[in-house]
Amino acid sequence: MFGRKTGCVLFALSLSLSAVPAVAETPGVTDTEIKIGQNAAFSGPASVYGQISVAESHYFQMINDQGGINGRKIKLIALDDAYSPPKAVEVVRRLVEDEQVAILFQTLGTASNMAIRKYVNQRKCRISGSARERRFFSASSKDYPWTIQFQPSYRVEGQMYAKYILATKPDAKIGILYQNDDLGRDYVAGLKDGLGDKFDKMVVKNISYEITDPTIDSQILDLKSSGANVLYDVSTPKFSAMSIRKANDIDWHPVHIIDSNGALVKPALESAGFEKSVGVITAQYLKDPTDPGWADDPGMKEFMAWKTKYAPEADVSNPVWYYGYTMAQALVVVLKQAGKDLSRENIMHAATHLPDTTTLPLVLPGIKIGTSPTDYQAMKGMRLVQFDGKMYKLLPE
Repeated sequence: MFGRKTGCVLFALSLSLSAVPAVAETPGVTDTEIKIGQNAAFSGPASVYGQISVAESHYFQMINDQGGINGRKIKLIALDDAYSPPKAVEVVRRLVEDEQVAILFQTLGTASNMAIRKYVNQRKCRISGSARERRFFSASSKDYPWTIQFQPSYRVEGQMYAKYILATKPDAKIGILYQNDDLGRDYVAGLKDGLGDKFDKMVVKNISYEITDPTIDSQILDLKSSGANVLYDVSTPKFSAMSIRKANDIDWHPVHIIDSNGALVKPALESAGFEKSVGVITAQYLKDPTDPGWADDPGMKEFMAWKTKYAPEADVSNPVWYYGYTMAQALVVVLKQAGKDLSRENIMHAATHLPDTTTLPLVLPGIKIGTSPTDYQAMKGMRLVQFDGKMYKLLPE
């Protein structure tokens, strides 16, 4: 299987590309179509993220109805891996070797991306780190030259939270709850980076949970008992909802910081209860369609028009829909920049030469986007927000 000369690009957004000299020789590319592949969590513990793929598919349908990109329609093949690394390996091999996709896009899951990254880079496939698996993507091409990420890394996000804690609560006693995998560990590393030599003094309890755990009640009880007045909660939505509920049930009200993966209004905060979620802090980089302040924004109007025509089932209060919409837009930007030459080399060239004037309609103001051959990190920042019981509001910079 490894001997076949196929490849793909992973764009975190994730894309995987293969160095093939002519379009005719690039798997998945014809005069009328480009085939892209994706592992998706349509089932399993992170099945909420499956709607990201649905949103992307709907967006590509709009592009195809408009004539495609330089006459080529986009065909997305998304296969369920149930958020399981072994299954992800199986699915990605099928996409590359059997389905013969041109690129991999928006591959989901930190652990899953860790499992597939060596394989896809050997195949000169660009793998995309999706919204939820940014930890292993560095802003460099040295180790994984066919992998590029779009969002800021988990480590950078963790550093932002550290900066906020130092500025607003310098005497904080921090309790850390983290998912025991690469996602969790990288957020903790980012916090440690940001706190520096204060990390050991400020962190009073550091405790993990497994993605298979039925409950995290005992961890929350231990964290309260530690005397922590800041809860640094690195989790996915199912578990962040549990932590919000349990902290409220035991009358513990620390400053609650949740990573951007776990802090989704739907399903996490809605499941926990909006009244229990007031004050939750996280980081974002996209405009919120439920915020009336964006109602007259041209990019938001475009999004709502797309939703009405192509995704009527979309719940705009669930960020996975406007996240998927934006990631699909980012891929279209790359493919348009590549022009008619959709060899993997040229798609990668386009993805690593995004001008710093690149914009996407739903990205928050002030966040820059751009890449170079020595800087694979497309998005350069995020903004901190706090939940007010109805929606997240931007915190002062």
